[in-house]
Amino acid sequence: MKKKSFFPQTKVKNPEPKKKDDNWIIWAAWADRITFEEIKEKTGKNESEVIKVMRKSLKSSSFRLWRKRVHNTSIKHRKKFKLQRKKMREKIRITDI
Repeated sequence: MKKKSFFPQTKVKNPEPKKKDDNWIIWAAWADRITFEEIKEKTGKNESEVIKVMRKSLKSSSFRLWRKRVHNTSIKHRKKFKLQRKKMREKIRITDI
């Protein structure tokens, strides 16, 4: 009989795939907090190569949904991420006054 641990075990529905794999690129591209710059650092693929992998691997409707999400509302670029954080901090500072 296996002894139960006192610590809860977190089970992730979609665990992170191994790096250097196309599945990791797809997983990272869907993740909002992973920028294209980080994907390039870890895999060596730039934004256009990531788009090609996504186009090849996803259904056309899923690709369009991802593209719309990345293009319009996502912060997949480091500059946009920093700019959005700066705006959020300013908004918080204004409301605190």
